[in-house]
Amino acid sequence: MCDYSLMAVPNRLAQEGEDLVAHRFPTGSLGLASSADITRAANPAPATHKTFWGKVKEFFQPPEQASVCAVCIPPGAQLLLQDIPAQLQNELSVDPMEEVTFTQISAAAHSYRDSVRFANGRVVRLQELREGQRVRVLDLSMVQELDLEALRDELAELEPTR
Repeated sequence: MCDYSLMAVPNRLAQEGEDLVAHRFPTGSLGLASSADITRAANPAPATHKTFWGKVKEFFQPPEQASVCAVCIPPGAQLLLQDIPAQLQNELSVDPMEEVTFTQISAAAHSYRDSVRFANGRVVRLQELREGQRVRVLDLSMVQELDLEALRDELAELEPTR
């Protein structure tokens, strides 16, 4: 769904037909985000004319930056991976645009596990994609049944002990 490294980032589930972009989050991890969210965060609303006291208040209480929401893809989802770099095309024997299946390569906690599987069987972790690479969500109907018990166990491992 979403790598452990994006658990601290606001996140939501993907929707069919949605266009996403590989984005580097403040955690340092590469994940998927809506291009609209990235644009909004990069271009905040223009500053209005502020009084002296308004500027002082803003100095001590800076406005919150718009955060970019991570978009989580469930395993089994069909995606269209676009703008595949030439080097990766050569390494994987794929075209610049390929249909892929979203998968997880490991169930281990604290490891990057989100990946995509090409039709030729090759698997690439999301962390190996290029920042800015475009992804379209084609189909969520083939999504594997979620194992809620395993998800609860995984979340329990991530929570600090009290």
